Amino acid sequence: MSRKTARELAMKALYQIDIQREDIEEQLSHIVMENELDEKDAAFFNQIVTGVSENKTILDEMIGRNSKSWGIDRMPKVDLAILRLCAFELKYREDIPEKVSINEAVELAKKYCDDKSKSFINGILGKVYEEVTVQSEK
Repeated sequence: MSRKTARELAMKALYQIDIQREDIEEQLSHIVMENELDEKDAAFFNQIVTGVSENKTILDEMIGRNSKSWGIDRMPKVDLAILRLCAFELKYREDIPEKVSINEAVELAKKYCDDKSKSFINGILGKVYEEVTVQSEK
């Protein structure tokens, strides 16, 4: 398996958690076992899902600041899962190149969202990247 696959599964898990908040640990364990993630990919998957969940408020504020007239509550849940995942990687995962994170997010949007979403997601993530870059320079 690959990080790309683990990232896609993390996006699905984040979407699922947002919709159904019960037995989160059981849901995550099931995803890891069902998809036969090896130890390395399972660790990456869990780090992303846990990191997004623990920093959801910060990520949502950052996404909200960088989306023009769309509030978090108006965004489709799949779009939001992709945005949170990538915003988390941009802000907290220095081991992942920013371009890789954004490109992977756009690829997920192409696969799971409508045609307008990929541009919407790319635009917001470009602004999130700029914000994170400015913060890290301080």
